[in-house]
Amino acid sequence: MRRRVRLVLLCFVCGFCSLLYAFSQLSDSLEERESGIKTPRSTAALRSGRRARKGAGSVGLGERRQSSRFKDLSMSNWNPYWMLPSDVCGMNYFWETAFRYSISIKPTEKMHLAVVACGERLEETVTMLKSAIIFSIKCLHFHIFAEDQLHKSFKDILDYWPFPEKFKYTLYPITFPSENALEWKKLFKPCASQRLFLPLILKDVDSLLYVDTDILFLRPVDDIWAFLRKFNSTQIAAMAPEHEEPRIGWYNRFARHPYYGKTGINSGVMLMNMTRMRRKYFKNDMTTAQLRWGELLMPLLKKYKLNITWGDQDLLNIMFFYNPDSLFIFPCQWNYRPDHCIYGSNCQEAEEEGISILHGNRGVYHDDKQPVFRAIYEVLQNHSFGDDLVHSLLHPLEQKLQKTAHTYCGRIHQVFIKRLTKSIKNHYGTRSKGI
Repeated sequence: MRRRVRLVLLCFVCGFCSLLYAFSQLSDSLEERESGIKTPRSTAALRSGRRARKGAGSVGLGERRQSSRFKDLSMSNWNPYWMLPSDVCGMNYFWETAFRYSISIKPTEKMHLAVVACGERLEETVTMLKSAIIFSIKCLHFHIFAEDQLHKSFKDILDYWPFPEKFKYTLYPITFPSENALEWKKLFKPCASQRLFLPLILKDVDSLLYVDTDILFLRPVDDIWAFLRKFNSTQIAAMAPEHEEPRIGWYNRFARHPYYGKTGINSGVMLMNMTRMRRKYFKNDMTTAQLRWGELLMPLLKKYKLNITWGDQDLLNIMFFYNPDSLFIFPCQWNYRPDHCIYGSNCQEAEEEGISILHGNRGVYHDDKQPVFRAIYEVLQNHSFGDDLVHSLLHPLEQKLQKTAHTYCGRIHQVFIKRLTKSIKNHYGTRSKGI
């Protein structure tokens, strides 16, 4: 009798192990996809989620608590995050934990995005953040550096946004080294040079995507984040060229300082492996000794401050002129500016694949000089989360762009919606599969 009991018990244990192995193989195959498991949320749950966000505050300021989120969503008070690192975010991890039991968990990578907002850049920054959330798959953590008077406005807006599982945010004051704070602040546009100090301030962040406030994402942030995996062993950052056509280039015609490559680089979209940036020793023309990032900034400013025009961007050009092997160059479609079309189309990658990231420098979102750029900005600005992307975003934009054919950029307006159309199609394709 005991032998039979032992045999039955052994069969049960073997069957249970086989079941765990099957679950493990299934989970690994699912993780190879671009996104993790997501679950549909009811209207009531979405409303509860909005209430949960009210007063939650920013991470590190208002202490948004994940356990209260589950209470507001009428879920169990059991905290499924006990198996995960403290910085993991996203409701999808609840389901991954619940279904996997004792199977090892590989949390989805979180993407870090930084922006610096001063003066009247609140609405522009909010529109940029909204465009980042719409299509992105993995969780986003926004690092928002802003003047003190803007903090409450950011908090009031972001705390009422739905989809708390898709993003976190932290607000920071504008800070520069105390002995030269005023000089750094007035270097170019107000606060623009703050980006130079991000590796020194965000010491616990490994990689970061910095963008100017006048950036609009027309595809998932995940796609530009993927460039990090393409860095070779010496590369620490990625940027796009300042110009594709040397005949209209600024650096190669007017610069009075060293610059990267043939036409320089534009720092409006800058992807950084900040761990490498903090560790690297940089070659320079001030001393035979190589200097680390924090040691290099002030000597560089003192030497070139009378010769630079575009502030921190010029300093970055000088740095990478002497350290060209440290820079990864991504195509112009990832930092598409008016210069790519106002003198005729000169970004071949955008013509072939569409624009991935739109950069509305020269203030083109707020005047009538380039109506194509303004049309895209206004449509995204007016878009509300939850609205149908085809009818509330794509169709109104197509109608607006048809009225811009009298401009050089308007003549190629299909380039501006080519990638966006695909992003919307992929967005609904992903949702229909329940991913």
